[in-house]
Amino acid sequence: MIDKLKVSRVVNADTEACHALVANVENYGSWVSDLREVSVGARDEQGRVTEATFRVAAMGRSATYSLLYDYSDSPTLIRWELVSGDIIKRLDGSYRFESLVDDANQTEVTYELAIELAIPLPGFVKRRAEGRIAHAALDDFQSKVEG
Repeated sequence: MIDKLKVSRVVNADTEACHALVANVENYGSWVSDLREVSVGARDEQGRVTEATFRVAAMGRSATYSLLYDYSDSPTLIRWELVSGDIIKRLDGSYRFESLVDDANQTEVTYELAIELAIPLPGFVKRRAEGRIAHAALDDFQSKVEG
């Protein structure tokens, strides 16, 4: 079963700063708490990471997965999709950045994720994992971009 998550928040940073933080894949470890390792596999002609492998550890489990990044709608949107994963069958998502009309130094950040695990998990474990993902996606993001 595919689980979907969509959360958004207004942060006190312009869209360029928000985009730059998410595009800086190799430094996710400085703000994503469950991330243990990032390995860059490929970059585009602009130097942006287009493929990366991650190792995460949360709730007593470890997972490794590789993502392909799509910057075709930058700087308002960064997308990714799963290439391979050990316990993850799907991990497709995006960050969208929309500048507020009345204040260019504020951005509405929307994080979307579709995830499917290769192993079944009880509902309460899924909800706890979703909470951790949402926390990293917005709380940790906001702390870093506003810091």
